[in-house]
Amino acid sequence: MAQVLLVEDDSALRTSLSRGLSERGHAVTSAVTAMDGLNRIVAHKPDIVVLDIGLPDLDGREMLRMLRAASRVPVIVGTARGGEDEIVSVLDSGADDYVVKPFSAGHLDARIRAVLRRGGEQQTAPEAIVVGGLRVDPATRSASLDGEPLELNPREFDMLHYLAARAGQVVSKRELLTEVWQLPYGGADKTVDVHVSWLRRKLGETARQARYLHTVRGVGIRLAAPEESGDR
Repeated sequence: MAQVLLVEDDSALRTSLSRGLSERGHAVTSAVTAMDGLNRIVAHKPDIVVLDIGLPDLDGREMLRMLRAASRVPVIVGTARGGEDEIVSVLDSGADDYVVKPFSAGHLDARIRAVLRRGGEQQTAPEAIVVGGLRVDPATRSASLDGEPLELNPREFDMLHYLAARAGQVVSKRELLTEVWQLPYGGADKTVDVHVSWLRRKLGETARQARYLHTVRGVGIRLAAPEESGDR
């Protein structure tokens, strides 16, 4: 079904997951260190990478940041900690999804198929989105404002793209957490607030003088071109 690269230094877990994924039809190769994993990604171009966060030579998040400078291969991160801060950290580093240890090969297989489905859906509609002077291009994962490029981290881009694709609509924080962060639980509204604040700064606006990002109190966030913002 997919060419899977498993970057995991725990030999027992690596063997178990490799066997379980192979039994489900995947072609699995593995690496024990971050540098070996990076070399295999460049040489073999897998369909998806399953990355352990705790590697012997390099922190998995650092490997992910290095990888994202050169490749958009989907990455699922395996972490031993399931707290919000840890999950937000790995997603902000560029992961497409996460699994919390311990997890089974069956659970990982389901996550792999879901990530690859999302990737296939994204490839069918790569057109850039233009809202006023804002341009968001999902094909190159780049954005610009009035012709000037915006320096966005991966999660800032994902949130801006999600809002721009729904320009004029109010998007709830719960929806952003579920669809952008893939955090299916409550109590994390501050995560959205912080990223909205960062985005506003990069768009040259503030909450009091919003041009594109408008907070609808008690409901959510609406992205609209300045001339379309109105008084709602």
